[in-house]
Amino acid sequence: MSSANWRQFFSYNKYTQIAARAVRQSLKEEERLVADKRGLTALRYQRWENGKGGDQVYLNPPEETKPKKSAAV
Repeated sequence: MSSANWRQFFSYNKYTQIAARAVRQSLKEEERLVADKRGLTALRYQRWENGKGGDQVYLNPPEETKPKKSAAV
């Protein structure tokens, strides 16, 4: 029996998703929340016409996670 039997059932991308989810679920609450935020992606697309790119449109706009810090004098 081979150690790569998972290849019969799903793709490498699916395998890495399952492994990443297992690792995230094994973390403590604080670390898990940080890891979950890192896993979010923002998709955007851009329509090109006549060799020029148009406006970039987000399919899922990213959220501002860190508030801006003011400089202390």
